[in-house]
Amino acid sequence: MSYTVIDKALELIDNGDIEQGLTILKENESKCGEEDLFQTAQIYQQLGMLEDAKQLYQNLLYQFPNESDLIISLAEVHIDLDEEDEAMGLLENIAEDDEVYIQSLLLLADLYQAQGLFEVSEQKLLAAKKLAPNEPIISLALGEVYLSQGDYKKAIPFYESVLPHAGEIEFSLQERLAECYSATGQFEEAMPYFDQALQKELKIDVLFQYGFTAFQAGYFKTSIEKLNQVKEMDYEYSSLYLYLAKAYEHEGLLEDSLRVAKEGLAVNEYNKELQVYGAKVAMKQQNVQEAERLLREAIAIDPGYVEAALTLTKIFLQEERYEDVIDCLNELINFGESDPQYDWDLAVAYQQTEKYSDALNHYRQAYTSFKDDSSFLYDYAHFLLEEGKREEAKPLFEKLIQLDPTNIELQDLYLNLQE
Repeated sequence: MSYTVIDKALELIDNGDIEQGLTILKENESKCGEEDLFQTAQIYQQLGMLEDAKQLYQNLLYQFPNESDLIISLAEVHIDLDEEDEAMGLLENIAEDDEVYIQSLLLLADLYQAQGLFEVSEQKLLAAKKLAPNEPIISLALGEVYLSQGDYKKAIPFYESVLPHAGEIEFSLQERLAECYSATGQFEEAMPYFDQALQKELKIDVLFQYGFTAFQAGYFKTSIEKLNQVKEMDYEYSSLYLYLAKAYEHEGLLEDSLRVAKEGLAVNEYNKELQVYGAKVAMKQQNVQEAERLLREAIAIDPGYVEAALTLTKIFLQEERYEDVIDCLNELINFGESDPQYDWDLAVAYQQTEKYSDALNHYRQAYTSFKDDSSFLYDYAHFLLEEGKREEAKPLFEKLIQLDPTNIELQDLYLNLQE
């Protein structure tokens, strides 16, 4: 099979007449020499005819068992056919002094990484790095391995070293670096890379991460700008609303903050974190009714959501709505929910409604969790005094004095108890 015949077949394939081009190749396989067979196998491989390519490579390798280019090509076909064991068997036998040894290490690293064997993959790449320290593809592969493991700090220098070759890489290195810097808490370092990545391609997920990172860095105006852009691109991108609401609050724009929280709840009415956050903003606006509504909705979604329950009972306690505290927390307890703070809040509520036996029971239950909390000890100790339980109150006052030895009022009370 002459070069002219292969050239004719390639011309037909390039012009879209793939079937005719393949027919010519198939008809002439038996007539070709080794170089033409190798080229034919490469054409099959490029066209996705992997079994045909594998057969030709195997035949050639039988004749030339030490031909490293054949070994690499056959290994690549095995990989594409998900025949990983066969590929590894070929690649692991390539000698260190072979010219394709580094290429074999890179392929093996990919295989081991695909199997989740990241340490082995890393070892192969570090071995390749030692042999070719200035090869960008090796540094890039190391960055990818560390990124896939969540080891962002290790990935950064390898990605940085490849930046001069960014134009040759299919994906965005700037996006990778932005992700790594943000994940390691280096938010300010991440932001220029977000800018560069978005200039190359506007991706909504990258834009959201930019807005989130700007929020983390304390650049709330930038965060508002970027997250609003996300909302313009897709208002159902529910993750944006909590951080956009928080960014507005940091800028002192409480009306905008609550508005955004409500917009987010219109998109996802089951976002309990956003309900609680909206309630806290409403409280800052003295809108108790709205806060209570949002908190009750959050508890209805998840009775075990302690933050929602405690935020609601805090409102009730501040407004001296002690019966509401009792009703709310007992309903949650009947659902099987519990938290030490529930007992403390119930103790206070029962005390204020003159249900002293219930109050004492809940104080005692809360004591184990709050025995080192001066505010709790103060409430409990004074309750015991009011109930005439002086001996039970003494150790609590002793503990309070240990926690606050400069408090003269507590010392006087304790002296009176001693007398």
